[in-house]
Amino acid sequence: MLEPLTLPFFQRALWEILLLAIVSGLLGTWIVLRGLAFFAHAVGTATFPGLVLADGLGFAPFLGALGAALAVAWLVAMLAERRATSADSVTALALAAALAVGIILASDVFAAQASVERLLFGSLLAIGWSDVALAAVVALVALVAALLGGPRWLAAGFDEVGDAARPRRGAGLALVLLTALAAVAALSAVGALLATAIVVVPAATTRLVTNRVASWQIATVLLAAAQGAIGMWVAFQVNVPPGAAIAVLAGAVFLLVAVVRRIAASRSRASMALAALGGVAALAFGGCAGGNGSTARSGQLEVVATTTIAGDLAGEVGGREVAVTTLLRPGSDPHEYEPRAGDVRKLAGADVVVASGLGLDAWVDELIGASGSEARVVRLGDHVPTRLEAAGGRGGEVHHGEGDVDPHWWGDPHNVLAAVGEIERAYAAADPHAAGSVAKNAAAYRRRLRVLDRRIASCIARVPWAQRRIVTDHDAFAYFATRYGIELVGAVIPSTTTRAETSAGDLAELERTIRREKVRAIFPEVGVSPRLAEQLARQTGASTAYTLYSDALGGPGSGADTYIGAQRANAAALVAGMSGGAKRCETGA
Repeated sequence: MLEPLTLPFFQRALWEILLLAIVSGLLGTWIVLRGLAFFAHAVGTATFPGLVLADGLGFAPFLGALGAALAVAWLVAMLAERRATSADSVTALALAAALAVGIILASDVFAAQASVERLLFGSLLAIGWSDVALAAVVALVALVAALLGGPRWLAAGFDEVGDAARPRRGAGLALVLLTALAAVAALSAVGALLATAIVVVPAATTRLVTNRVASWQIATVLLAAAQGAIGMWVAFQVNVPPGAAIAVLAGAVFLLVAVVRRIAASRSRASMALAALGGVAALAFGGCAGGNGSTARSGQLEVVATTTIAGDLAGEVGGREVAVTTLLRPGSDPHEYEPRAGDVRKLAGADVVVASGLGLDAWVDELIGASGSEARVVRLGDHVPTRLEAAGGRGGEVHHGEGDVDPHWWGDPHNVLAAVGEIERAYAAADPHAAGSVAKNAAAYRRRLRVLDRRIASCIARVPWAQRRIVTDHDAFAYFATRYGIELVGAVIPSTTTRAETSAGDLAELERTIRREKVRAIFPEVGVSPRLAEQLARQTGASTAYTLYSDALGGPGSGADTYIGAQRANAAALVAGMSGGAKRCETGA
């Protein structure tokens, strides 16, 4: 039960939560009193364009987020002060504008990377001491500000004339700017979209049961700390994202307190007992541990793989000498993956970590650091012989330092042969006694890969060159296409990551290209919404009857639950789609 307390990441996360609880107690109460709860949520969310700019231009995400938050806070304060427009209306307009700018920057100007996604949704798993230091500074600033501005905020809080959020005096403007600072401080913990779960919701909850400022602030600090710590513990036990767990718990406690308070006011003892029983049941349900015990037999290497493809290769090479745990599930998208607390626990006990590399699963680096793991880390993509440019993947081979690299290296079986060698060497170094068995497994798997490569090449060669034109969901098949002589006409999402957005102009241009090139099939991908692909197909007459496996393998029984099976399925789908169903591809069992 106390296992989480021994993990470094959990200890840092607790410090972060306790410091943010102080911020919630000192600022969250004034935010609620002054009617700034919606404003606090809006400012936190409006950090999005700042995060995208920071990621795209290469400076600290905190600076981008803080700049955007302060800009929105100042804009709302000035407009609400000078115009006959309600503060809520101005806040809503500023929020919408900030989100629109962020989306345009992310989709058309920059390729939003994982750091932006982490700060949007938070990651208590990756809290560093720099994040804790920032929370401490904000807590200190909140303490000083509360001592100096508290009396004026209190007086304004009970002034029923005009908008509460309209800062008529310097102290009011200071509270608006401090709200922005508090939202930014919570970014690394729960993200821009959930910042109010820590900063505001606890204060709103305790406001239901107390009217005295001092007791209200103390109760808020205690509640915020308790909710954060319990939310972290529950997230660790049931393996869910900590930020979401804390947000759900905060909302549930608020609802429970509100219901109990209402029932108490009606003096219905039976109803109150029923509500209390429901609360106890909810807490008991939330505390049920999921747990992921190790299934390794004695003497096996503990191997953690990030993606399903890396996991399959790790298992094929290791055989009975290894116990492989794969973080991602079949059909899940590594671009969209949000790490869980259980992932850190698995990494902490690993002997070898097998990552896909080339930025596809960059989130694993933070998890390894958070876990304190001393495992050997193999980034397979860093050692493959063929690497292609990320921009469409059709610009030829590139090397280190020559721009962004397409991370979908496994589309070319020659790259997989190299990856097998890296895994073999890592296992032999971690356990020399297993080297002989691992070498035999690797040699046998290489033979299967070479057979697969020859058979796929033979299948694709049956389709006339003029018909070898395809459109996919996103740029994930450049390696496959380059290896087997297929022309990638375009992608519904013109990026190597599914996090990117496509524009109306992109779709219109792709539609014209499909018609001009007489593309017969648009290939949806397993794990990616086929909505846009199907829309294009209806407009152009192309088929969407054949799906591909790109970033993840299929589930058990799909026939694509191994790398070789997925490649066979892709070859069969491509041959059928490109030929209009006239040809088939049989690559063997």
